[in-house]
Amino acid sequence: MSARYGWNGRLDWRTLHNMNDTISSQQMQDYERIEQAIQFLEANFRDHPSLEEIAASVNLSQYHFQRLFKRWAGISPSQFMQYLTIEYAKEQLQTAASVLNTALEAGLSGPGRLHDLFVTFTAVSPGEFKQQGAGLVIAYGFHPTPFGDCLLAQTERGICALRFVAAAEEEAALAALQQEWQAASFVEDVAATAVTARHIFSNEAWDGERPFHLLLRGTNFQIQVWQALLSIPAGAMVSYQDVAQMVGKPTATRAVASAIAHNPIGYLIPCHRVISKVGQTHQYRWGSARKKAILGWEAAQYAAT
Repeated sequence: MSARYGWNGRLDWRTLHNMNDTISSQQMQDYERIEQAIQFLEANFRDHPSLEEIAASVNLSQYHFQRLFKRWAGISPSQFMQYLTIEYAKEQLQTAASVLNTALEAGLSGPGRLHDLFVTFTAVSPGEFKQQGAGLVIAYGFHPTPFGDCLLAQTERGICALRFVAAAEEEAALAALQQEWQAASFVEDVAATAVTARHIFSNEAWDGERPFHLLLRGTNFQIQVWQALLSIPAGAMVSYQDVAQMVGKPTATRAVASAIAHNPIGYLIPCHRVISKVGQTHQYRWGSARKKAILGWEAAQYAAT
């Protein structure tokens, strides 16, 4: 397993610590403040709060709030909030068809920060599905990301889970994963999963050559939907109806939404890029504020390219 993920088996605790520090504690703290600010906006957007009021909601001055956003997202709070408006989302939806067609015809994931990120997957066979992971060894670990902590799990065949978690939810998240793969053996291996997490979330660590391999367990329809999500370029947004069209089931919007809600590998399978036809972000398996943070951050990265 170690060779597939680029680990030579010689990591000591200092190296591991440095890898986890790729996503710095400052960046984590920034995200926590940004998530709080987005939650404040979700609750108070009808009152059109000022930048000073938004900053006060996270106990910062307007000046320090500006600096925090610039450090985390690379843009100002006002620019960031612009990317989260329904008007911006509607513009994205109007161009969704052409963007997807271009990406699909080129055989690429699309433009933006992750344009070099190639993700391939294998699905478990019907027999393996029934066996619920019998014979599989799943290595897991909890790691910091620019969008909060995550639970990352992988096998020799690929990554089988990436879920964002709050500190108090770690045990529940692991228990849910173990329930999904009841017959598999779980081993906490932070060293191995830290290498993978670093490649996923660090620009500097990604060499643009080695793909991420995913191992998916789901129904045929769910896997079709998850595969379609991989075609959505970074910085783009599409509707549930767009995804239904992509899988050849234009009237199955609700079934598509259900499959998206059960996406087992967040971020890499970009379910966060699917929004309602009227431009609303709707719910997200790991919180609507987190979804908006990822969308705003990706839009900022895409605009900078």
